[in-house]
Amino acid sequence: MVTVARTAFKRARWITASLLLCLTTCAPLFALWHNERHEQRNELYQMEEKWRDATLRGNATAMSALLADDYMAITSNGMLQSKEQTLAHLRNGIMRFRAIAVSDRKVRFYGTTAVVTCRAEVAGTTAEGDITGSYRYTHVWVQNETGGWRIVSFEASRIRNPQGHK
Repeated sequence: MVTVARTAFKRARWITASLLLCLTTCAPLFALWHNERHEQRNELYQMEEKWRDATLRGNATAMSALLADDYMAITSNGMLQSKEQTLAHLRNGIMRFRAIAVSDRKVRFYGTTAVVTCRAEVAGTTAEGDITGSYRYTHVWVQNETGGWRIVSFEASRIRNPQGHK
């Protein structure tokens, strides 16, 4: 009986020591990972602001630097739009924005991919006409081998009120 108690006590001491060792080595790693994610989140907030600014100014050069070569957008009317088409619309003034007020921004990470969702109050026009209204949009950002972020996908949906009015 005494031997069983000693064995249980030794096992409990070993488990406790193992947990303490894990906590002392894992806590700094977790803090490092958490700080890195915080920095990446802030970097993506800045990149989102660069996207917003390029969109508002119709700056195709700045936009080109933000979009991946294989970028694909799904516009709020369901049309597909490549990087080249997006840049041409900015250059030619087919897409003009007077205001984009962003709120409710969320960033989620999946390895070297980040998904950013936002709400946006937009004032602007496209070839189809006025697009002023409330939207939700998603950007999918991918980090390249040098650490830079590029948008690979964009999708926007108009928010309609419960009565179905714009």
